[in-house]
Amino acid sequence: MTAFDVLIVGGGHAGAAVAHHLVSLGYQGKVGLISAEEHFPYERPPLSKAYLKGEVEAESLAIRDAQFWSDSKIEMILGETVESIDAGAHSVSTSGGAVFGYGSLVWAAGGSARRLRVTGEDLDGVMTLRTLDDASAMKAILASTKRFVIVGGGFVGLEAASVLRGFGIEVTVLESQSRLLQRVTGPVVSDYFLRRHLAEGVDVRLDATVTGIEGADGHVTGVRLADGSIVDADAVLVAVGLVPAVGPLLMAGARGTGCVDVDSFGRTGLPDVYAAGDCTSFPYPPHPDGRARIESIQNAAEQGKVVAEAIHGAERVYEPQPWFWSNQFDIKFKAVGLAFGYSDALVRGDESSDSFSVVYLRGDTVVAVDAVNHMRDYVGARKAVGRRVDLERLADSGQALKDVVVGDEVGAAT
Repeated sequence: MTAFDVLIVGGGHAGAAVAHHLVSLGYQGKVGLISAEEHFPYERPPLSKAYLKGEVEAESLAIRDAQFWSDSKIEMILGETVESIDAGAHSVSTSGGAVFGYGSLVWAAGGSARRLRVTGEDLDGVMTLRTLDDASAMKAILASTKRFVIVGGGFVGLEAASVLRGFGIEVTVLESQSRLLQRVTGPVVSDYFLRRHLAEGVDVRLDATVTGIEGADGHVTGVRLADGSIVDADAVLVAVGLVPAVGPLLMAGARGTGCVDVDSFGRTGLPDVYAAGDCTSFPYPPHPDGRARIESIQNAAEQGKVVAEAIHGAERVYEPQPWFWSNQFDIKFKAVGLAFGYSDALVRGDESSDSFSVVYLRGDTVVAVDAVNHMRDYVGARKAVGRRVDLERLADSGQALKDVVVGDEVGAAT
């Protein structure tokens, strides 16, 4: 049995961040990284944007070049998944039958694309967009596809829709909720993206429930809706979220419901087992439940660093300020904070234009800011989120956000 001082499970942003930060801290122990993919860790945001467009090649997506992994002496174990954990023995077993020991285990396995669980989902031409292989498969059919149906009106689905329209493909977006991006933003921003996608020729259908996928000769031909109608399709992208990959952790006794609970240092509760990234729920005081699970590169990278520091003996409380971005058509959308639990939403600028921001408030405290082609407010949001502001001056869009702050951070925006 090969044993590591630190064994990282997952080759995404969180796993790569743990590995890189351990190296930067001067960690001298033996480190291994197990990844289900055959690729070295790579950047994922470009998959639904620049890579799908053909603006960048796969080689340019590497988080660190091959020389880094060689020089750092981190052992890469690719094309393997961990199937079970023996927390008492400090070991894991993989899909290939190997057993690896560990001093500290870091679970950064992320998750898999959520499926619809309807008939016909296994037909050729039905795909997801989470990995480099997914994006490459989708990219390969663009020249021969006339009609694409996207199930899901979140960021990945809308980003893909904008790319597909650039290739002249007919695109239909089916969203089961009453508005686009309903889980992550407010109605003003949802309405803006709806208008823009409609203006670009995307057929957007809200409150659309998919009940099945139709096919002929093993290939998809359409998507069936609850009202009995069929939306014709040469290809279908299912973009309805992520299922955290935490089965082995929960079976080993870690806490969590559909994800794994960690403390402010990334510890799971199992001895010497940490977790980071999309699959974790961590303490987050601004949330009404006191915890949050965030699917973002920022969270994966920053939480990964906190875990590396804890392993290295320099514990630091994880206190994130979440931020996100999305590029669609000529839209550059950026957000700071999480838009939930707010009492008011104040629009700065003209929401009917292509440049404005929305400030989400709880009383006079800024909870989050969404900026649509509005870099100045995005930059100012980094200072304003979690702090009290002068509401009268805030309403004046000529005032910089950073200049309307009147109080220190309010208990992490509570």
